Amino acid sequence: MKENNSAFGTGPIGSLLFQQAVPAAVGILVLSIYGIVDTIFVGRFVGSMGIAAITVVLPISFLISSVGMAIGVGGASIISRAFGDKNPLKAYATFGNQLGMTLTLGLLVVAFGMYFSESIVKLFGGKGDVLAEAKEFFTIILFGVPFLAWAMMSNNVIRAEGHPKVAMFTLIVPAVFNIVLDPVFIVFLNMGLAGAAWATTISYVASAGYTLWFFLYGKSSMQLSFRWMKPDLGIVREITSLGLVTLARQGTVSVLAIVLNNVLFAYGGDMGLAVYGIVNRVMMFANFPVLGITQGFVPIVGYNFGARNKERVHLTIQLALRYASLIALGIFLLIIAFTDPLIGVFTNDQDLVNETVPAMRKVFLATPLLAFSLIGSAYFQAVGKPRPALLLALSKQGLFLIPLVFFMPMVFGLEGIWYAFPLADTGAAAISYFFLKKGEGAL
Repeated sequence: MKENNSAFGTGPIGSLLFQQAVPAAVGILVLSIYGIVDTIFVGRFVGSMGIAAITVVLPISFLISSVGMAIGVGGASIISRAFGDKNPLKAYATFGNQLGMTLTLGLLVVAFGMYFSESIVKLFGGKGDVLAEAKEFFTIILFGVPFLAWAMMSNNVIRAEGHPKVAMFTLIVPAVFNIVLDPVFIVFLNMGLAGAAWATTISYVASAGYTLWFFLYGKSSMQLSFRWMKPDLGIVREITSLGLVTLARQGTVSVLAIVLNNVLFAYGGDMGLAVYGIVNRVMMFANFPVLGITQGFVPIVGYNFGARNKERVHLTIQLALRYASLIALGIFLLIIAFTDPLIGVFTNDQDLVNETVPAMRKVFLATPLLAFSLIGSAYFQAVGKPRPALLLALSKQGLFLIPLVFFMPMVFGLEGIWYAFPLADTGAAAISYFFLKKGEGAL
């Protein structure tokens, strides 16, 4: 057995967090840059309608791919704790069951998506002039979703094994492919929005291919063998209970997208969708360091929880929260200071710029509190406690943001949508703080 994560139980927590979080953050950063570059090319060579179409479709494709992500997160929690408990056979069996679940469910979900494509696009806000372009983008993207599901599942397993740099490249590979292919398909081949969709689909295939190569020929301790793919109902239930937290979170994000896109269209029309498309891209980019720390601390917490070392578990939570909160504060200040030039990168439509600047400043008001809600939910998932993990995962979107987005525009119009975001961030952070402080005594 090639054990790469034993240092989780002995090394300095600060150094381990750095080693795990930096590759994770870099991977998310590059993936976010791809999203920004994609939006820039679509915005400049297709137009604001193209941005609106992407805004409608991306939550759908990520909901479908989150099947793989959920299986990956649930299984990775078991794998980390199994290694901490010196039980590698359970880790191998968990990985085998993850493979079977991802392939089966991924194909079933995509078949469903293909059959009901137009209805799904309409449900997510693809109305009026946006419908035709959103449906075209969605139909092409759907071919790549099983590969994305595989890649997202594998990414979590690879990180649990103690290979953060490989997990980083799992995110970098599709981003690089997409950045290279966007100008080729959109500009030189003049394929427009379809070109952006094919570039994205090919990038998903490349990411899945890279992870498959690692499991077959890299330094992975996992085994691609039918021996370990025999269904184990106990493992399947545990993967499902923990993975449902991720699936429910993404499902809630998708419900939010349905509500948000429809409310945006009702109060702001196509322009409202385009504004949020830009804000959402910047949000993905701005959150990458906090997400990196969150992903980096999960295998450390899981390993030490499995090894029954509570002191190291609590120290990991405290350091992760401290670092993530300070970084989030710095990002907030940068966004407030450079909002105008940031938006100008995406579009030369002055009307769109004028609408987006005040919206973005409102949306990001509570960014410094982001660390508490993300790390709180991830902690409970890492230690195998699905109920508090689920509550915290759903608190921002489910308890706060969806109701606020629905009701606040009735009183404040379009402005109410933008203010809903910081209010939801504040509420979710308060709940996470309470659970970590009172429930776990970790703060």
